[in-house]
Amino acid sequence: MIKGVGGTILRIDLGKGKIEKQPIDEDLIRRYLLGAGYLSKVLFDEIAVDTDPLGPENVLGFATGLLTASMFPQASRHVIAALSPLTGIWGESHAAGFWGAELKLAGYDAIIFKGKAKGPVYLNIKDNEVDLLDASPIWGRDVFETDDYLREHHGKKCRTLAIGQAGENLVRFAAIMNDRDRASARSGLGAVMGSKNLKAICVRGTGKIEVARPKEYLKQMDEFYKRMMANPFTEGRIKYGTTSLVEMMQHIGRLPSYNMRQGVFEGYRRISGEVITDNYLVKPRSDWCCLQRCGRFTTVRKGPYAYIGGSPEFESQSSFGSRCGNDNVESVLYAHHLSNQYGMDTISLGATISWAMEAWDEGLLTAEDTGGLDLSWGNHEVIVKLVKMIAFREGFGDVLAEGSKRAAEIIGRGTDRFVMAVKGQEIAGQEPRAQKSMGLAAVTAARGADHLYAFPVLDEVGFDKEIRERFGEQYLPEIADRLNPKYKGVMVKECEDYMVVVESLGLCKYGTQIPAEFFYDDVAQALLIHNGLEFTREELQTIGERIVNINRLFNVARGITRKDDQLPDRLTKEPAPVGPSKGQVVELDQMLNEYYTERGWDLETGIPLMKTLKRLGLEKEGKGLAIESE
Repeated sequence: MIKGVGGTILRIDLGKGKIEKQPIDEDLIRRYLLGAGYLSKVLFDEIAVDTDPLGPENVLGFATGLLTASMFPQASRHVIAALSPLTGIWGESHAAGFWGAELKLAGYDAIIFKGKAKGPVYLNIKDNEVDLLDASPIWGRDVFETDDYLREHHGKKCRTLAIGQAGENLVRFAAIMNDRDRASARSGLGAVMGSKNLKAICVRGTGKIEVARPKEYLKQMDEFYKRMMANPFTEGRIKYGTTSLVEMMQHIGRLPSYNMRQGVFEGYRRISGEVITDNYLVKPRSDWCCLQRCGRFTTVRKGPYAYIGGSPEFESQSSFGSRCGNDNVESVLYAHHLSNQYGMDTISLGATISWAMEAWDEGLLTAEDTGGLDLSWGNHEVIVKLVKMIAFREGFGDVLAEGSKRAAEIIGRGTDRFVMAVKGQEIAGQEPRAQKSMGLAAVTAARGADHLYAFPVLDEVGFDKEIRERFGEQYLPEIADRLNPKYKGVMVKECEDYMVVVESLGLCKYGTQIPAEFFYDDVAQALLIHNGLEFTREELQTIGERIVNINRLFNVARGITRKDDQLPDRLTKEPAPVGPSKGQVVELDQMLNEYYTERGWDLETGIPLMKTLKRLGLEKEGKGLAIESE
């Protein structure tokens, strides 16, 4: 029997108001782990190809990882997945905090929703008691007000997960927020919650988790803690969180600026981590068993952007700052705060606003289109104003609420060439001409443009030692050169396999990737003493491959092929105009060929070969989808 889990899956039919408890499927766990892997298989089986992402047939899953709520450093994460309303393909998002651990302590490892409630509801869980309750009093309220209401009615110790007005209004990049300001942001899954009339999930768990080898457990975790605290990145992470990445990205020319026209921003110092830490930081904050404490509380004490709450991390600094040509740091802080309040993905939000700003700059959007708004670069007042307009679908905000790809289709006039997205999802704060592996990762990721599915940061700033240990001497020096496309297919494939395992365990990627303080052997040891599951490194790698391939099959069933694994022309045909990566383009075709070869996918179509699927035990899933091979 598997230890370290709640042991129960909740299945909820919102249309019928039916709640069912099922025991965890241990065979499924051994093939896919939990978290991202578990949801990949369940949703592949249960979402029909012709499903409307905003229709009742879409299946919305929440899952903890096998190590979530353990004492493993930073085992704080949960995963949410569904068919994405932004892209129409695989949608997946993750968050840290305490909600996932609370769910497991209540005795549940995952929740699977289908159907649509007749009116607004929320799910309340208190250990064995699970109820769908009337959410009418909180429908229309923001995330913070919803959290206040639920904690008032169900106790201060409960943990909440909710959508704000953006999710209710079906903004296609609406986020799902937990613990007030932790965001499962990407893929627009907040809109899926809104489409189901599901406002929130409130959880209180008072149970315990039984570990497999208690005598070894504390000793091993103590060793892991010491290693995490000795990690060379921990001190800086505690001081700055991820806000210091602005300076580093500027240094290597990877800071998206002016809608990715370039990778450097002249005003970067004014939105930097040092400025935020020195002038606005209240204190760092941690999630469950988090030692690096990337989270922060910040405040702007006076003026139009006054607030106190969760601080932006690097992606928000980039999205509302450099990407929009904005160096007003207080507006960046406040726009992030409002995004949390209304529940939106700051990456897609900022990227969509910057698309509109470039279209305005090129004369293709006018005041008649925008309702009189001046979308000039750096207009921080209009950036902040648009956050609320988009969440409530007011005026021009209704167009932008569709995301940049659909907004360009609505406006026309050639504005599609300014859309910096892959498969309909906006590219994150990583200018790929400055790091070729990031360009490849953005197109191969299952959920559309995504830097976290692979998170290939090993070639970022010279981790030669770590690369040598993971890949071998034969790939050096090219694989470590961020501007050299050679061997980036090898790197991205390996990183994807490991990162989906990490997301299936409920672990943070800081410490498991840059540099890998904990790698396969360490997580295998944790699974043994915590869960009683014995995996070799090779077995975990195979599970990672299996998850990536079933994600690909999910997308292939919806028409995704190599033709969709593409970057905007700006990044592959227009050399970077300034900065350390000046003159660079992304040599995507070369890297894709290498990646598909490593994956065992067809070079022409990017579809998995049947022989690859047979090796992974996915023959049944690949029937009618895979390329037959000799």
